[in-house]
Amino acid sequence: QVQLEESGGGLVQAGGSLRLSCAASGRTFNTYVMGWYRQAPGRLREFVAAISASGSLTHYADSVKGRFTISRGNAKNTVFLQMNSLKLEDTATYYCAAGPATSSMDAWGQGTLVTVSS
Repeated sequence: QVQLEESGGGLVQAGGSLRLSCAASGRTFNTYVMGWYRQAPGRLREFVAAISASGSLTHYADSVKGRFTISRGNAKNTVFLQMNSLKLEDTATYYCAAGPATSSMDAWGQGTLVTVSS
């Protein structure tokens, strides 16, 4: 059974930082793209960041570029999202995902809530 489990969400003041983690199990993820998506209340889920299977390629949404950093653990079945200079508009539930490509993510976590306060 494929499982993705996120952790690290919480309440943080604007300008602060959080680090999200995602642990994957149930299959070999070292050949899969892994990524982070988020969904704010009343809005559609949106792409945040993705990292290639090797970890050598990354891609970010324009809204987080320069503030967020995605990385993979050595075992390649973990992925992290370092979020710095958080803004009120970053408040959302953040989801970890994995798949053959960002256009075909087929495994999703349950999400972790990030709340940025003023």
